Amino acid sequence: MKVLTLALLFSLPVVQLAPPKPVRQPSSQIAKHAKGGRWYFAASGHAVYCYGPVMTVPRANGDLQRVATFCRDGSAVVPLKD
Repeated sequence: MKVLTLALLFSLPVVQLAPPKPVRQPSSQIAKHAKGGRWYFAASGHAVYCYGPVMTVPRANGDLQRVATFCRDGSAVVPLKD
């Protein structure tokens, strides 16, 4: 019985453990779009540099408003001047 157990143990393939994968750091939306962006004229009268797409969103009164998304100043949405 001991011989059979030893033969079985030696016949099993050697399992090598893979090295652990590096831990990925969370990235923000701005870091993902850091290669390209565009300047926009904000409704507040300032110029803003944004990385995301321009979207049309409804206002509280039902009107539509254009906004730039993911801007350099940390704002997710900045209303644009038409």
